[in-house]
Formats: sequence, C-alpha cells, structure tokens
Amino acid sequence: MSDIMKEKTIVLIKPDGIKRGLVGEIVSRFEKSGLKIVAMKLVWVDKEMVKKHYPDSRTELLKGMGEKTLATYEKFGKDPKEDLGTKDPVEIGRMVNKWNIDFLSSGPVLAMLLQGAHAIESARMIAGPTLPLFAPGGTIRGDYSVDSPALANQKKRAVHNLVHASGNLEEAKYEEELWFHEHEIYDYKRTDEEVMFG
Repeated sequence: MSDIMKEKTIVLIKPDGIKRGLVGEIVSRFEKSGLKIVAMKLVWVDKEMVKKHYPDSRTELLKGMGEKTLATYEKFGKDPKEDLGTKDPVEIGRMVNKWNIDFLSSGPVLAMLLQGAHAIESARMIAGPTLPLFAPGGTIRGDYSVDSPALANQKKRAVHNLVHASGNLEEAKYEEELWFHEHEIYDYKRTDEEVMFG
C-alpha cells in the first residue's frame, strides 16, 4: 500500500452529535466513503485537555475567528463592541476559542482516527463547511444542523456543528498524538480495499 493510503486524520463527534443520537449516522458516512477506523473511543475530556486541542497560542487562527465574527456582526448590522466589549479580532478570537473549549468539554466526545486515501481532505468534505448554515446538503453539517455564528454570538457560545475534522497534515499529526496512544491504534485490512483501490 502506498503512503497516500496511510494518511490519517482525526474526527471528533462533538457533544451535540452525541446528545442528538447521530453517532451511527455520522460514523457510517466516513466508513462508506472508504475511510478506515484505526482507533476510536468515547471520552468526556476536561478543559485542560481541550485547551491542548484548541491552543490559545495560535494567534493567526484566533485572528481569523475574530475577523469572521466581526464580519457576521457587520452582516447583521450589530455592534460587536456593545455585545462583546471589543472590536479587536484577536480578543474576539480568544472569546470564541473559550466558547469552543467550554463546548467540547461539556459532554462526551467520540474521537476517531481515520485512515485512507486523502483522509484529511475526504473527511473535511464529508463533514462540510465549518458553519452549518452554509454547508450543502449531503454533508454531515448541511444535513443535520442549521446553526450559525449569528445565533452562537447572540448566546455567547460555540457554533454547534457536530464534528471536528483535522485541517491539514500537521494538525492531523498533532491531534493524533493528543487523542490516541500508540497502543490504541490498529492496523488491519478492510475487505473492500482491493475493490476500491486495487
């Protein structure tokens, strides 16, 4: 098997997906696409663990989240300073990050390590865009949620978007080591691998 077949990615089913009873549906979408589950566990993680998943040190990412939040406020003609006390994108990004941490530690999470051809890109396409309101039908977020930043900002909470999928190779490697020990990861062959990739 070539290295491309060994690509791995982390997918988390967040507390909203667990509480809504969507685990089976979500897992089956990734499996049916040809991605192989090589590790999986249901965990309720504390805030310290989640802070490692969403580190506050990623200033560029925080700034990006803040800028998206500011764009949402502008789109709906609202004043972010009035609601959030600031217009600084990094400060707003830190707020959003805190909401993400609070949310991911608010209930059980199903952590999966998936492996297969173009695993990172495939998992992200199956999940759909981060914001469910803009996710097309046929994706997990598009089919099962209509949450938006406008609703989340109003309630000062994270967007409930059901799943997390690693964004790139570096992130996938970091998250694999964060969520799984080596002895929890299994190597095996699925019966359909020959048909799909032979």
